[in-house]
Amino acid sequence: MLYAVVDIETTGGFASGNGITEISILVHDGREVVEAYETLINPGQEIPAYIETLTGISNEMVVTAPLFGAVAAEIYAMLHDKIFVAHNVNFDFSFIKHHLSLSGYDLRCKKLCTVRLSRKLFPGYSSYSLGKLCNALNIAIHDRHRAGGDARATAELLTLLLKTDLEGIIVQTLSRASKEQVLPPHLSRTQIDKLPQVPGVYYFRDQKGIVVYVGKAKNILKRVCSHFTGNNSGKQRQEFLKNIHSIDFEICGTELMAFILEAAEIKRLWPENNRALKRYEQKYGLYVFEDQKGYMRLGIDTYKKRVPVLYSFNSLLEGHNLLRRLIKEHKLCEKLCFIQKNRDACTGHNEGKCSGACLGKESAASYNVRVKYAIEYLSSILPTFAVIDKGRTEEEQSCLLVEQGKFYGMGYISYHTDIAGPEMLKSVLQPYPSDDYILNLISSHTTQFPQKKIAI
Repeated sequence: MLYAVVDIETTGGFASGNGITEISILVHDGREVVEAYETLINPGQEIPAYIETLTGISNEMVVTAPLFGAVAAEIYAMLHDKIFVAHNVNFDFSFIKHHLSLSGYDLRCKKLCTVRLSRKLFPGYSSYSLGKLCNALNIAIHDRHRAGGDARATAELLTLLLKTDLEGIIVQTLSRASKEQVLPPHLSRTQIDKLPQVPGVYYFRDQKGIVVYVGKAKNILKRVCSHFTGNNSGKQRQEFLKNIHSIDFEICGTELMAFILEAAEIKRLWPENNRALKRYEQKYGLYVFEDQKGYMRLGIDTYKKRVPVLYSFNSLLEGHNLLRRLIKEHKLCEKLCFIQKNRDACTGHNEGKCSGACLGKESAASYNVRVKYAIEYLSSILPTFAVIDKGRTEEEQSCLLVEQGKFYGMGYISYHTDIAGPEMLKSVLQPYPSDDYILNLISSHTTQFPQKKIAI
């Protein structure tokens, strides 16, 4: 069994936007290094000043060095039939695989991460960075942050790991069934092994325990593992994987509940790696306010945070249709409801449907009574229902409550519970914020499974 111990220096932290400036490959036969390859590489782009300060590799040093494509065949020949070894292997592998692919080579080989192996075989150290770990293990590093120096130190570390591994951990890691080599460097396999294969929400946390990503899943284990497959070379994914240190999860009775919990938790925690649901905003709302003359006025406007809303909509058409219904049922003034915007009296006045509030012929007190009845009517026509489905165990069932067109919350109730009304359910359910995204999820679900919807 041959290992290829690799270290590279680069112009930045992700492969798709950065070049390699130096590479070192040491072929290790399990006892010692038997072959070595090392070269500077012209990255085809400027080396940032902070990178030059860290590595000592300047633009002048690489100007006459070969481009990666010129040495790609040699690099591929040394790597493709060996076990690829590096300290934080997914970083080095993502760069080399990406740049080899640009040269027409598809690198496929097993990987070993000396960070992950060291955590297992040498537990208890405060840091597993290459410099600090080698210092703790009395492995000398010469030319730190240069490919050759770091590769030689990693090769010595590999030798020590192979000697220490009396229980066959490395062989287990390399087995086809093991996913060890694809996991982020700071995430232990035990974190994966505890994940259930049921619907729910999972939380990726960084070194400080801060949630950096919230996800939902029909199968938590399968979905979490999918984050670590593939070789996406983009900056976002590389930073994302590097920051994952632990995983928490919450089991949900159904996938619908997982969708809703995910949306609520993203709004509550605001994780840095969640983007899609952060951008979701309500679009329009039906509002009521009193003007300077004392008339209560209904109107559709863009959704405003922290302003009480009677109802919210995804489209202006939906809002105007509802408002016109209220105008018709309660003889409200189209002009005072902003349906008609010219200076004349509303068309409803000319047709005998408006009592003259727009002309001051009806008092505010009289007109406001009908507006209040319209608001009460709105509450009566908005649906109140529960969605009943399977629970987390056989002893319970899940329950979601929508009250007067707004999502109230969700939770779990006994199979023997008699659903007498919303107040009874509200005493046992966990409240959550309502928005159109959640209501659309519930609406789509009840349209597909109408038998799960119970009007109350």
